[in-house]
Amino acid sequence: MDKIDLYEHRVSYYETDQMGIVHHSNYIRWFEDARVDFLEKAGFSYKKMEETGVMIVVLGASCQYKVPARYEDRVVVIPKISEFNGLKLKVTYRVLNKADGTLLATGETSHCFTDLNLKPVRTKKDYPEIYKIFYDYIDVDLDKL
Repeated sequence: MDKIDLYEHRVSYYETDQMGIVHHSNYIRWFEDARVDFLEKAGFSYKKMEETGVMIVVLGASCQYKVPARYEDRVVVIPKISEFNGLKLKVTYRVLNKADGTLLATGETSHCFTDLNLKPVRTKKDYPEIYKIFYDYIDVDLDKL
């Protein structure tokens, strides 16, 4: 398996609130950025997936905040595919301060694979190349790659 780099992000000023800390909504955006980055590095971008006729619909998202990130911090988002059955997918995340490794937040997103009309699809049967990408990385601790 090729090494999958972790997603790194530099906190922008517009992501902070009046208290100078990252607004809570941005963590969910970082989760999406980490998923998109993961797929690109795994060799099957979101764009390619949608050109194939498959979308990954978000069913739910949650985030638990531990320590605030601040303007110009460098953060690392570590995604992990925790569940996958070919139809549904669950990804967990850890957000760390790159400078000192402090755990800033944890979270989770759940998804369903659909066609372009939002009809659920079973990737194992209908899109084996997509199925393989997710299956190959299930339960892989990207921290240790």
